[in-house]
Amino acid sequence: MKSNTVITGTHFITGDDACAEGGIAAGCTFFAGYPITPATEVAERMSKRLPQVGGVYVQMEDELASMAAVIGASSAGARAMTSTSGPGFSLMMENIGLAVMLEVPCVIVNIMRGGPSTGLPTLVGQQDVMQARWGSHGDYEIIALSPSSPQESFELTVDAFNLADIYRVPVIILSDEIIGHMTEKVTISETEKIKIVHRKNPACGPENFVPFFPDEDGVPPMALAGDGYHVHATGLTHDEHGYPVITADAQERLVQRLVNKIRKNEEKIVRTEEYYLDDAEVIIISYGCSARTSLDVVETAHGKGMKVGFLRLITIWPFPETKIRGLASRKNVKAFVVAEINHGQVVYEVERCAAGEAETVLAGFMGGRIFEPDELYKVVQEIAN
Repeated sequence: MKSNTVITGTHFITGDDACAEGGIAAGCTFFAGYPITPATEVAERMSKRLPQVGGVYVQMEDELASMAAVIGASSAGARAMTSTSGPGFSLMMENIGLAVMLEVPCVIVNIMRGGPSTGLPTLVGQQDVMQARWGSHGDYEIIALSPSSPQESFELTVDAFNLADIYRVPVIILSDEIIGHMTEKVTISETEKIKIVHRKNPACGPENFVPFFPDEDGVPPMALAGDGYHVHATGLTHDEHGYPVITADAQERLVQRLVNKIRKNEEKIVRTEEYYLDDAEVIIISYGCSARTSLDVVETAHGKGMKVGFLRLITIWPFPETKIRGLASRKNVKAFVVAEINHGQVVYEVERCAAGEAETVLAGFMGGRIFEPDELYKVVQEIAN
């Protein structure tokens, strides 16, 4: 491994390690975290790799402090990230909300496990999907990406940093224990071939700078701490200058902008992968490790002449409403089968978007194992017949 470089070439590494390498490739120079199964390997790899590229790794006392440190490092100009799993993700929520309010770009890797509480530390779950969207209090929008392989764990971590900087928002890598601990081939391109998009800097000098005055896309340019610009940072509702204004009007202006900068750019953010949707009567919707079993089932069903399609969610938040509403409106679509390792989370979003035009069925487990293809196939077969 060469010092001060991205480790280009083909490697056999875990999804956790791929997330770390994705961060390095994206230019991450700061990581603060606390060990937690099954995400500890992300931190371990970053503890070795960041010193090699001139970055800083800090083992924090807990997840609250980890998230606070990430916000501080990003405010000073570093691309910063952390990693965690269920209980640690819960502890990060208050400061994730602060990052939303301060519009501080950062990346949080959540390798999901079975819950609630301590739950199944070493076994898989997909039970943090709604928490990723609604875990902090208040109204806001956030971005969450779901890899279904170590290769995507690398690629989506790079994308997460770009999206975080473009929209000045925390971005969550919503992975799971199986993808995190799975070892597969990961190809890492040369640095110059990896697309990097940085946050906007102020176009004016400090004397004319208004820190939270947005451009036409709803996103304000971001001044860095130490560059001579005056920025007042507060978690309180604030005006464009960053000063607290505790009124309903100020709340409406600020929160509506925080929401709209994501909602109005959904077409640029949302990504899905689809198979056999043109004439599908039953459509499986899935993400993460569950998507791997789902695709196998779709291929089996398709080979037997069944009109079964597959929609994989790469972006979970913002939710691909337009895509699902469009599919539900087709006369040939009878039902959606949502395969996820929980008691029902994404399934309710699908049901909402289907709006009664197609049946929505949950194929779910409480956590601890992935689907067997036969189990999911039986659900699909019953609906298709």
